[in-house]
Amino acid sequence: MGVASQWRSGVATDTGLVRASNEDRHWIDDANGIFLVVDGVGGHAAGDVAAETAVAGIREELAAGQGSAEERVRHAIAAANNRIYEMAGSSEELFGMACVLTLAMVDGEDLVIGHVGDSRLYLIWNGSIRKLTSDHSTVGESEDAGELSEAEAMLHPRRNEVVRDVGTHPHAPGDDGFVEVRRCQFKPDAAFLLCSDGLSDRVHSATIRDIVDRYEGDPAAVAEELVQAANDAGGDDNVTALFVAGEQFRGRARHSSTRMLNGSATQAKAGGRTSGWLTGRIAFFLYGILIGFLIWAAMHYGRG
Repeated sequence: MGVASQWRSGVATDTGLVRASNEDRHWIDDANGIFLVVDGVGGHAAGDVAAETAVAGIREELAAGQGSAEERVRHAIAAANNRIYEMAGSSEELFGMACVLTLAMVDGEDLVIGHVGDSRLYLIWNGSIRKLTSDHSTVGESEDAGELSEAEAMLHPRRNEVVRDVGTHPHAPGDDGFVEVRRCQFKPDAAFLLCSDGLSDRVHSATIRDIVDRYEGDPAAVAEELVQAANDAGGDDNVTALFVAGEQFRGRARHSSTRMLNGSATQAKAGGRTSGWLTGRIAFFLYGILIGFLIWAAMHYGRG
């Protein structure tokens, strides 16, 4: 787990229950607020090599790059794309390799997102969850347009067919239809999740929110629970979850329970005070009866 003064981050990744190897990769740079999830495109050669190349290329470009956060994100993803494309063209074993990715960079009080493909970034704030990236696939576009529900899109047989990727064609940073860039506010009491489609294809966003709501200060534990949920739902793909919580983010489920327990404790204390008060009154009453009896007995037997 990485720690910075403004946020806490954790990641979990797994091969899943069906695939022979894990082609997902990730990178966390807490000191600079940079987070990345990469998914080697299934069905293509050397998806793991493409993912590793993307991570290395983006790290190097961001370290050397200048300009606005949006410009740095675009240039880093384009540099990774062109490196993958050149490597794939130089080897038959690597021909056709590609990946999809989501890159997030904290910029002051904002989050700048660079995205290609069908990995995702969710923002969690005030008990709600929002998908801030668009799935670059025919099915994803239909879902974003409201033509398919989330459940229908998850079950669609063509849900994994992406229309954008990193590596199959050369690109300049500003090419239309390549990198989707978005800026949003990142409040201290918010959190965000980057994940590969191994999670979002198997676990509904409402369930993801419910798991995040159990956050108790350990972001890695949230990431591990999300990965386990994907495997419990079938685990038919590699799955990676990278969770980042702002310094003031708190799990709502935990605090609801705390409030309930505190309320019960308050009632118990109040009940204890009431019980003690009643006990005191009863004792005083009984003592009064006893004293009255002793006085009566003394007077009665004294006259005898």
